[in-house]
Formats: sequence, C-alpha cells, structure tokens
Amino acid sequence: MLVPDPKVVRSLLTRYAALRIAQAEQEKPQTARELADVCRALCAVMGAASVEEAIAKADALLIASWRTAGGGAGLSLAV
Repeated sequence: MLVPDPKVVRSLLTRYAALRIAQAEQEKPQTARELADVCRALCAVMGAASVEEAIAKADALLIASWRTAGGGAGLSLAV
C-alpha cells in the first residue's frame, strides 16, 4: 500500500481549511469550485470515499508520521 507524503497531505488539509473559511465568510462560485477540487484531491490521496473519511485518515497519517519522526516521544495526544 502506498503511503501519501505527509507534506502533501498537510498542504491539502491547509488548503481545505482555508477554502472552508473563505466560503463560510462569503460564498463565491470560484471558491466552491476550488473547495470541490481540493475535496476530490484529498479523497483520492487518502483513498477515501468522503471528505470526512479523508480528513480522519489524513489526521491519523500525520499523527503517525509525527510520532515516527520523534515528535511524540513521551507525549500523549489523548484528551
């Protein structure tokens, strides 16, 4: 199974969040199209059927890559 590059995933999540905020502030057709494109890309990269599933998988991937890189040594993300 291919694992997406965490940098690409982080970039897509950042773009998704920015577009969601922009669309919430002022609905525009161009922003809606860009948001739909990012949602499709995020779903494709993460192998997900929905954007919600893609975000959950992306979060898990980024947490795992952070821990693998030593960022999670001795820390717990549990709330």
